Amino acid sequence: MGLLQTRGLTRRFGGLTALDGVDLSLAASEILGVIGPNGAGKTTLFSLIGGSLRPSAGEILLDGRPVTRLPAHRRVRAGIVRTHQIVRPFANLTVFENVLVAAMHAHGAAGHARDRAADVLDLVGLSDRHDQPPGSLTLAGRKRLELARALSTGPRVLLLDEVVAGVNPAEALAFAQLIRRVRDGRGVAVVMTEHVMPAVMSLSDRIIVLEHGKRIAEGAPRDVVSDPRVIAAYLGSEAPAAGEAAP
Repeated sequence: MGLLQTRGLTRRFGGLTALDGVDLSLAASEILGVIGPNGAGKTTLFSLIGGSLRPSAGEILLDGRPVTRLPAHRRVRAGIVRTHQIVRPFANLTVFENVLVAAMHAHGAAGHARDRAADVLDLVGLSDRHDQPPGSLTLAGRKRLELARALSTGPRVLLLDEVVAGVNPAEALAFAQLIRRVRDGRGVAVVMTEHVMPAVMSLSDRIIVLEHGKRIAEGAPRDVVSDPRVIAAYLGSEAPAAGEAAP
């Protein structure tokens, strides 16, 4: 049994089925990529797993135990945490205080939370911006801050939503290396959705492809990019090979 599982996960918005009976499993320390065209259901899947949306049907399991009905803040404490594509730090707090708030939410004790916040700021390369406002950071810096806030909660499952989008190639490479350090050094399992295809292909151990809310393919990156259904749905005729130069 995987660390995280979804069974028949479905979400309807009126007459629109945004996610339709999706099963997935995530092993401990695995990086799972979720790709698909716009409107495929990726954001809905993340919102359901993270707890900001309730499913219309299906269930979500962590260590074999249902978390489907837990609100988002209790899922954070259980170990499921997500980042957001559009980062919104607390503008009136410093970089350190932004991370400290998240750490205290998860851990409570102020001393432990401060140590945790300092540790993750060092991990993501923001320790030198400790006392600065988030507005002084570049886009890449704000994305690092978003990742630091998530990591300060001590996640077991980290949902990364477009963490590489919008940054330059050098920053994308640095993010890829950082994600690997998080997985390898801290044993965090990662589910990532990303439109920067070389990044998701190079980082993921396994890929799931969604189209119109349904899972249409799953497998190793090299196998997925050669699947005719995937090429037709998303990648097009210029699909990159999994071994291409990538972050």
